[in-house]
Amino acid sequence: MPAPITEEQNRLDREALLDAAERVFYERGIQAVGMDEVRAASGLPLKRIYRFYAAKEDLVVAVLRRRDLRWRGELTASVERVRDPRERVLAVFDWLAEWFARPGFRGCAWINAHGELGSSSPAVLAEVRAHKRAFHDQVAAWVGATGVPVADAVCLLAEGAIVTAGISGDPAPAGHARAAAATLLGTP
Repeated sequence: MPAPITEEQNRLDREALLDAAERVFYERGIQAVGMDEVRAASGLPLKRIYRFYAAKEDLVVAVLRRRDLRWRGELTASVERVRDPRERVLAVFDWLAEWFARPGFRGCAWINAHGELGSSSPAVLAEVRAHKRAFHDQVAAWVGATGVPVADAVCLLAEGAIVTAGISGDPAPAGHARAAAATLLGTP
């Protein structure tokens, strides 16, 4: 009889599964990747995977939720190093430019998920909307600290840069959006 699986092993296996699923979903698309490919990428048997997540949709939601925490955490850590409120807002676009230039950048995971599953999966749609709302709220708070009432416009610039860079494969939209945000903020 095999030894029982410890909580630590469950945690490690769940993290390995989420890492593998995130990588293959982001690289190839959610619908293009079957659970056998997730199994192969994670090294876990399908039975174990389905113990963690009863359906592929549950796994997708978990991947998006974990990626959201990491992605917004990295953004926040980078932006909040900057003290001046206006420069802090512009630092959002500097961080986006770095993200766009990373190897393997394929655009926004949430927009990609929405494009694939948003109309057929209420759970995925809810996760996408939660991420976009949290991103908007954070950017709006940074813009609000400047005293210039342009939060929605700056958020649209950021989202537009993300979509354009994802489609074009070029990080330049971050710089264009940064220049437009600087103009809105009255920053030279």
